Amino acid sequence: MDSVKTTPVVLQVGVKILLINSEGKCLLLRRSLSKYPDISGRFDIVGGRIEPGTGLLENLQREIKEETGLELVGEPKLLAAQDIFRKANHHIVRLTYVGKSRGEVVLDTEENDMYRWCTEKEFERVEDMDFYLKELSKKGVFEHVWRS
Repeated sequence: MDSVKTTPVVLQVGVKILLINSEGKCLLLRRSLSKYPDISGRFDIVGGRIEPGTGLLENLQREIKEETGLELVGEPKLLAAQDIFRKANHHIVRLTYVGKSRGEVVLDTEENDMYRWCTEKEFERVEDMDFYLKELSKKGVFEHVWRS
């Protein structure tokens, strides 16, 4: 029997969160061009890849603290899961949550160069939004977030 050589697939899990403040606005971050020079869709929500061996929510809280200095309040709600295929052998599962935050933003400027709190209408009009975030928005995933 002939053996078929295959390239192993790299599987990673990412966690993202649409943070809502006490005024009902969501936080968007603009990714830094110095760290992400080839990025299109610079506006995104807080998050990143998980560290294996640690829980999803622990990773989510770590990313929130590292990127913004904010505190997650209560239990976040899972909104969506997306498959992201980068190259033939790279698969990322992106889990997107919504949750409440408190505190003042202290931005990690190595990662992101600006932030903004948006109303629903402002969020819908953001031009340079991350492809996968825009995809969720177009599917109406966030509609109930603004109504709660």
